[in-house]
Amino acid sequence: MQIEQLNDIIVKAKASTYGGGGAPAKSSRAGSRDLMWSEGDWSYLDSYFGGTDFIGQETVWLRGEPVWAMNYYGYIRLPELLDAQHAGATIKAALSSMYAQGRFLGGFEWSGDHGKYIDNSVGDAAHFHGREIIVVDGKTAYALDYFGGLIKA
Repeated sequence: MQIEQLNDIIVKAKASTYGGGGAPAKSSRAGSRDLMWSEGDWSYLDSYFGGTDFIGQETVWLRGEPVWAMNYYGYIRLPELLDAQHAGATIKAALSSMYAQGRFLGGFEWSGDHGKYIDNSVGDAAHFHGREIIVVDGKTAYALDYFGGLIKA
């Protein structure tokens, strides 16, 4: 498996689920919200808990074996400037624009009606960490920290 191929699969899966408004899947754990995607030998699950403040994990499998994962925690820092609905709309629009470039890492900025989305990351699909924020009126109203990479036996 090449990192470039894995990157393409991750982008396709992300764009088909949360970023693309994919339909919810059956909850895999009590209280979780799940989004699934599969194609050929590949499958993907994004499973998270919460709403305004949330935590989750994305996992990619190749022929039933886990090969990649990412964990994340996001939260509304300033609810007087940004609510969960507008944060979600901003994130989906920004991520859709980034995925259209064929990537999910490497830094990205996007501006919309409800704030400026800024993502900074270090690394590639093999090993990475980063932070996404939404800035409203010059203040960080939302933040999400993430990290992940390859899974090896």
